[in-house]
Amino acid sequence: MDFLTGLRDGFELLWAILTGEPKLTMYFVIFFVGSLVWAFVANYLRQQKLRKSGILEVDKMTGKVFEEYLQGLLKRRGYKVSLTSVTGDYGADLVLSNTDKKIVVQAKRYTKKVGLKAVQEIVSAKNHYNADECWVITNNYFTEPAVKLATSNKVILIDRDRLMKWMLEVNKGA
Repeated sequence: MDFLTGLRDGFELLWAILTGEPKLTMYFVIFFVGSLVWAFVANYLRQQKLRKSGILEVDKMTGKVFEEYLQGLLKRRGYKVSLTSVTGDYGADLVLSNTDKKIVVQAKRYTKKVGLKAVQEIVSAKNHYNADECWVITNNYFTEPAVKLATSNKVILIDRDRLMKWMLEVNKGA
C-alpha cells in the first residue's frame, strides 16, 4: 500500500465515522472509551507510585528536614553520612563516604526546577572538602543550563525520578 492509498483509506474511514456508519461509529466509541479507561488506569498507577515512594511527603518538608531525610535514606543505601553545619557549609549539606570515595551533596527541596547556583555551589564544595564526587539531589528537576554545567563539571544530578526510585528501593527492602 502506498502513501496515497493509505491516506485515501484514512479519509474514507473518517468520513464513514462522521456520516454515522453504525459499525464504524461503534468501533470509534469503543476505542474512545478504551482510551479513557487506559488514561484513568495509568493515572491511578502513577498516583499509587507517588504515594508508595513517599515523595509527596518530601514535597512538604522544609529544606532542613529534607537534608535529615536524605541522611537516613543514604545511610540505608550503604553510605556513612554526616550533615554539615547550617552556616559555613561551603556549599555542601551532606558528606558521604564509603570504602573508596568521599562525596559531597547539595540538597534542594524545591517547588521549581533547580538552577545553576546549586551546581556552582557543589563544585566549590568538592574542592573545599577534597571530595572525589559531588551530587545535587532534588525532589524536582534541573534547568537545562544546570544540566549543561553539571555535565562539564562532572556533577551527578539526582532528580525527582531517580530520588523516587531510590526511595522505592529502600522502602521495598525495609
